[in-house]
Amino acid sequence: MEVKTDFLVIGSGVAGLSFALKVARWGRVAVVTKREIDESNTKYAQGGIASVWSQEDSFDAHIQDTLVAGDGLCHPDVVEMVVKNGPDRIRDLINWGVNFTLWEKDKTKYDLAREGGHSKRRIIHAADLTGEEVEKTLAKRVKGNSNIIAYENLIAINLIVREGECWGAYVLDIKKKVVHSFLAKVTLLATGGAGKVYLYTSNSDVATGDGMAMAYRAGAKIANMEFMQFHPTCLYHPEAKSFLISEVVRGEGGVLRLKDGSPFMHKYHPQKELAPRDIVARAIDQEMKERGDDCVFLDITHRSPKFIKKRFPHIYRRCRSFGFDMTREPLPVVPAAHYICGGVLTDSDARTSLKRLYAVGEVACTGLHGANRLASNSLLEALVFADRASQQAKYVAEEKISFPPISTWDIGHAVDSYEAVMVSHNWDEIRRLMWNYVGIVRSNKRLERAKRRIELLQKEIQDYYWDFIVTSDLIELRNIATVGQLIIDSAIQRKESRGLHYNLDCPSRDDLHWQKDTTIQEKPPK
Repeated sequence: MEVKTDFLVIGSGVAGLSFALKVARWGRVAVVTKREIDESNTKYAQGGIASVWSQEDSFDAHIQDTLVAGDGLCHPDVVEMVVKNGPDRIRDLINWGVNFTLWEKDKTKYDLAREGGHSKRRIIHAADLTGEEVEKTLAKRVKGNSNIIAYENLIAINLIVREGECWGAYVLDIKKKVVHSFLAKVTLLATGGAGKVYLYTSNSDVATGDGMAMAYRAGAKIANMEFMQFHPTCLYHPEAKSFLISEVVRGEGGVLRLKDGSPFMHKYHPQKELAPRDIVARAIDQEMKERGDDCVFLDITHRSPKFIKKRFPHIYRRCRSFGFDMTREPLPVVPAAHYICGGVLTDSDARTSLKRLYAVGEVACTGLHGANRLASNSLLEALVFADRASQQAKYVAEEKISFPPISTWDIGHAVDSYEAVMVSHNWDEIRRLMWNYVGIVRSNKRLERAKRRIELLQKEIQDYYWDFIVTSDLIELRNIATVGQLIIDSAIQRKESRGLHYNLDCPSRDDLHWQKDTTIQEKPPK
């Protein structure tokens, strides 16, 4: 099947859906998503959206907090633009029907939370399920828009590129095992992050770095892939699947403690539990390694049970389902891969280095986050850049063009069950390799070993498995291998420690040589 449209959106989180809603005024939109439309990292974002929303706060304060967290690598002009656009983008969500939590003392105002790295309360939220509320609302509006068609359970394989221009993507129908060609005047990557590259992650299963891998293979510039943010507090339980304990729990007074009950964050940062995430994650990692402990504990039992249940209803219920009562006992927590600050390099309008290709959300590297993302700036970034991309994409879609001739995709031949097991084995090996050698703390030796091994695994995937039928598992395996390579190569390039990248052999920050983005670009395809 060949689908021709004005706008092709790959991914269905807040970035992709808000873009789709805005450009639907100017043309036909196809939204391709590899699960159901509401399954994305957005759905699992508990905390909220950072934006200046009270007289006690200011743009200057939000800008400064973002720059401090970014550890010298944020692009100041981008930070200012995003922060100042924040209130208008929040109003977009409110106008679309998103129900944010109101302040208990004054129901005419929104309740504002505070998270690590923020000097003011500025996190607008929907209880502790902000992402789910936003995703549900946007998905409903998309389904009701006659100019938007959502294609569920389809996974993009490769971008279609001709002479430096992107014309869409080859897409696999996962259930029917058929490859379709989606052609568009404008293609938007909104595929989310890459947490599944690591063994332990708070991310949804869809976060396999697909957009980054496809863009790299197509010749687009990639930047800052070494900066993977590890969320400090995921629930430590064999059945919890790294369930995230929101940063807001620490923002509301939660204290990190060792097994014996003693606090430890005072040793690492003046802000203690509210220090930037990279510092908190490294502190937990160091304390666990020094003592041989499997976890640390997050304690908010000093707050009233009534407050905890009302402020964190979802977290409370989920923890109870695993046998923990956070009103009476500290929660066991460990760090897990959470958010990648690097991605497909874009300008301030979300344009990539390939004509007609845009990237928005976690898949992109916009210059906002620098070496470390400030908490709850991610949904803000997605909304602001989706809006700016829509304004530019409008003019591209108005062009009178003819699509170039596109060849069909040969899906290959069937793979037997034994080889499918080998795909699963390689998937597990890559994730363990990345966790052990390219995790919270790195070294030159670990990185070199990781590079050698990932190259061997990529060769196996390319020379052996890729000869068989194209399946969603194989596509995702190839993508996590590519993203793993990009993270490793970027980490090897950066000869310093900064933000989320900490190398034992280069423990200091080096502004003279490394106050710049790390960029990687594959040779464009012929």
